[in-house]
Amino acid sequence: MSDSFFNLYSHGFARVAVGVPECRVADPAFNAQQTIALARQAAQQGAALVAFPELGLSAYTCEDLFHQRALLDACESALAEIVAASAQLAPALVVGMPLRVEHQLFNCAVVVAGGRIHGVVPKSYLPNYWEFYEARQFSAADCAAAGSVSLAGQTVPFGAGLLFEVENIPFFRFHVEICEDVWVPVPPSSFAALAGATVLVNLSASNIVVGKSGYRHQLVAQQSARCLAAYLYTSAGKGESSTDLAWDGQALIYENGELLGESERFADSSHLLVADVDLERLSRERMHQTTFGQSVRRHREEVARFEVVRLRVGVPEGQPLPLVRKVERFPYVPADARRRDARCREVYNIQVQALVQRLSSSGIAKVVIGVSGGLDSTHALLVCAKAMDRLGLPRTNILAYTMPGFATSERTLRQARRLMELVGCSASEIDIRPSCLAMLKDLGHPYAEGKPVYDVTFENVQAGERTNHLFRLANFQHAIVIGTGDLSELALGWCTYGVGDHMSHYNVNASVPKTLISHLVRWVAETGQVADGGEGVLLDILDTEISPELVPGNSSSGPEQKTESVIGPYELQDFHLYYTLRFGFTPSKVAFLALAAWGDRERGEWPEGPHVPRHEYTLAEIKRVLGIFVDRFFRTSQFKRSCIPNAPKVGSGGSLSPRGDWRAPSDGESAVWMRDLARIPDGPDSAQAG
Repeated sequence: MSDSFFNLYSHGFARVAVGVPECRVADPAFNAQQTIALARQAAQQGAALVAFPELGLSAYTCEDLFHQRALLDACESALAEIVAASAQLAPALVVGMPLRVEHQLFNCAVVVAGGRIHGVVPKSYLPNYWEFYEARQFSAADCAAAGSVSLAGQTVPFGAGLLFEVENIPFFRFHVEICEDVWVPVPPSSFAALAGATVLVNLSASNIVVGKSGYRHQLVAQQSARCLAAYLYTSAGKGESSTDLAWDGQALIYENGELLGESERFADSSHLLVADVDLERLSRERMHQTTFGQSVRRHREEVARFEVVRLRVGVPEGQPLPLVRKVERFPYVPADARRRDARCREVYNIQVQALVQRLSSSGIAKVVIGVSGGLDSTHALLVCAKAMDRLGLPRTNILAYTMPGFATSERTLRQARRLMELVGCSASEIDIRPSCLAMLKDLGHPYAEGKPVYDVTFENVQAGERTNHLFRLANFQHAIVIGTGDLSELALGWCTYGVGDHMSHYNVNASVPKTLISHLVRWVAETGQVADGGEGVLLDILDTEISPELVPGNSSSGPEQKTESVIGPYELQDFHLYYTLRFGFTPSKVAFLALAAWGDRERGEWPEGPHVPRHEYTLAEIKRVLGIFVDRFFRTSQFKRSCIPNAPKVGSGGSLSPRGDWRAPSDGESAVWMRDLARIPDGPDSAQAG
């Protein structure tokens, strides 16, 4: 079994770190040893890059001591120690120090890897306000005339326009700026990102005052989001002078606006923050967001000024290296209760507003909807009810029909009746069995002669009869048919062409995945948006096993057909859908992420830690279910998606509308995805995965 599958570097990730060493003011030898110790910790954890604070070798608070030759000489000696130590360390290191260059002093970041210095970046913007007066001691980057500098026996590139490309890690190009550089209106890293930098590094000292920690979060989050980049931020901690200032040692790692990690503040000792950044994801976001390329064109002069310095780092190979990054099991549904509540409220209101607009613009005041007693039609009916309330129309303008067939269970029929009563719509019941029998007889189907043949035709006759009734009822009542099929069913092609879960006049659920719909129904129940006693009705529906109920069963304990036994668990398939649709990841990477989220702990498969809920899947199970998804999504189902009705897009996770997020040929093949799927091992043993 190949260990490469279980190594994060095989899937477009890179492990990065931010170190906040304890320091002593004007003691470079001590500071170098603290830096090396953290660098060794980062190397042991498989990091490819470690960033340290601004002026970390000297300490930031040296003030006019920066003009003392003894201190500057000691800083260069300390750097030489770090360079020598780096020969035995895998990651690249970025350390801060004062540096003399052609009769000027610069506040610099030095990039070290593999026993060599690869470049020196001076600070571009020097703060000279409030408690800062750096211009007293330092020159800004644009004051430099030299493009290289002799340092530790090497002649190395020098300047603010350096980019460092890690040749042996795909998509890994980083840029370094220093503290104030990110506080200005147009940070240097903005242009660096346009020049290809996917990782932005900020060596900061940054004393702490009330409110500053939150503002750092805002700065770093927004810069990483605007630049579609990862952003590493470090600040000075214990040991800096408290003559007039205090220091909290805050370290942050963001990726495209999302916080991956934050260190403990006001720590009593050196500390290290480690995170895994998804470089492939950043690359794909830039490729997808074509305005990024337009920005490159508009700022081509600034972009052209950058020089690329190439280097290599040690990457752990031939061993499992699982993610330290938390991968949410339900990417469409936030795990945090407050964020989940806000997400449900937002999605619900989007759906309601879209339906209100469709009814208002069409001049139609009534809707027709089929109510099965299952999840999707329940939520669609709730949306219709709220839309009628917003329009000031009676809920009796919702013409709801439950249409029992040959396999309808007593449970779902009872739930449909209770739900319609709860909503207060116009409730009707039509037994479709007589019309289905007439159709089966016309077809010459064996069932019409009393033979128990439950084939696809038998199923589709029922689904088709329901849809036929709904459309004709809408014609008769001057109404529109509201569709109930969801995003998950469209992705898997788990809908019958031209019938209710595929075709309607307007579908409020088409871009909402099954996992989110279940939370929406629960949210409606738990937030008191239904009449007294209605919560129990909705919770009963949530507890009902998902089934099309088209084939009669032999047991009263449950339906004969169980959807998830055919197409796989929706919780896994929605996970696969999100990373395939939103980012275009290969099946092998999707499986790697799924293993990080859903791995079976008892078998020694990931994940470990406090974020593991109650369900687990083995890698073999993940691979099997992903295989179902890949073939159905890419090969067999697009022709259904190519002609779906209008529906509102509700989230950034994407929709499958042929007029919006997803345009694909109906006769495409799944071969390339299936070949990549075959690269996934069936599952590790406990020794390999431990």
